[in-house]
Amino acid sequence: MTFKTEQEAFWAGEFGNDYIARNQGDALLASNLDFFSKALRAARGIKSCIEFGANIGMNLKAIQLLHPGIKASAIEINDAAATQLRQVIASENVHNTSILDFEPARTHDLVMIKGVLIHINPNELPQVYDKLVASCGRYLLVAEYYNPAPVTIPYRGHSDRLFKRDFAGEIMERHPEFKLVDYGFAYRRDPNFPQDDITWFLMEKV
Repeated sequence: MTFKTEQEAFWAGEFGNDYIARNQGDALLASNLDFFSKALRAARGIKSCIEFGANIGMNLKAIQLLHPGIKASAIEINDAAATQLRQVIASENVHNTSILDFEPARTHDLVMIKGVLIHINPNELPQVYDKLVASCGRYLLVAEYYNPAPVTIPYRGHSDRLFKRDFAGEIMERHPEFKLVDYGFAYRRDPNFPQDDITWFLMEKV
């Protein structure tokens, strides 16, 4: 697999492999159940979803418990993660490719991306926003590190690997057919269900 950006190669390679071991387990699943029960409280009639950057499927495991019978699909760049992801959702619904190479073929009731936009090369964000929108039939959930203005911060000893900005605001400016339905914050110091300081935005296509 060849990549357009350094960020893609970073996540497809050894660092992405190491990420798998740090981000799994029952405690994370419990936190994800709490997170998505709140973030999707205002959503109705979700029967299909696709996650951009699903890793091994910890988010999708929570979604499947909250919405039994949902038809889930996912995009994942890392081969090792995609292999495990195929144990969570139907193998044919796993797209083992870069988000930048993914071409939406259908729409889903829910499109979600969590902790992934922050790692995408900022120059590629407009096309990623367009892919999220092209995949979306009704609801779009964006859950990322928020900052009112674009900033770059060091990430585990690496530079140009983590970018914060108002992703949801940029999506709604670029695609005014989306309106904000709900939003919230999950704190890393939550005593019961910690997340990684994630700000989430639920948008709906109108």
